[in-house]
Amino acid sequence: MKITIISVGKIKEKFYTDAIKEYSKRLSKFCKLTEEIIQDERADENFSQSEIDQVKIREGIKILNKIPKNSYVFVLDVKGIQISSEDLAEKINSLGIDGKSDITFIIGGSNGLSQEVLDEADYKLSFSKMTFPHQLFKVILLEQIYRAFKINAGEAYHK
Repeated sequence: MKITIISVGKIKEKFYTDAIKEYSKRLSKFCKLTEEIIQDERADENFSQSEIDQVKIREGIKILNKIPKNSYVFVLDVKGIQISSEDLAEKINSLGIDGKSDITFIIGGSNGLSQEVLDEADYKLSFSKMTFPHQLFKVILLEQIYRAFKINAGEAYHK
């Protein structure tokens, strides 16, 4: 299985990059992991909603250009569906059984995702109604993908 994670914004903090490296290493046992990092667009705090929408559109174009062809696309969206770790594991397993071995997860920037990216989604997934920094969220997402593979392999990890 091939997993692609597309995220907006470079992660600068070493503790986040160390965690990302660790989960990427763990995932190498189960899948081919590719990370695509999109340069975030400048958005001042005093931008109008129209200007923020334009930022999201510009970031969205870059995101859409990075989605592999025929990939099943999950977008991480606070308005998406909340599921359990077991449900995510089942969803990933079902996709593989159905011959969809290329899965993409998209994490937007601090302003969210453009409507065009949301429209491209096969599944809108929410981990919580809470807001997380996108740098931390990448770590959380990788951990949950790893947990899903461990559940599907019947290996001890998930409790």
